[in-house]
Amino acid sequence: MICVSVLEGYNATIFVYGQTGCGKSFTMEGIKSENAAQKGVISRAFEHIFEAISVTSGVKYLALVSYLEIYNEQIR
Repeated sequence: MICVSVLEGYNATIFVYGQTGCGKSFTMEGIKSENAAQKGVISRAFEHIFEAISVTSGVKYLALVSYLEIYNEQIR
């Protein structure tokens, strides 16, 4: 899984591409809800990474995160 590689020190990218309306934003962001079934990849990955960091001792982590969305040729 990509989260395990990140915890091992590798850089990682999730690149999502596809036709308008096919569910890219929903898959990545999910629905803002407490329901775990409605969480997207971003929320799940952050939970996994920060949970692993919290139970690890003797290791320092530096997390640099970027989120970029291009929609109608505009960067958001």
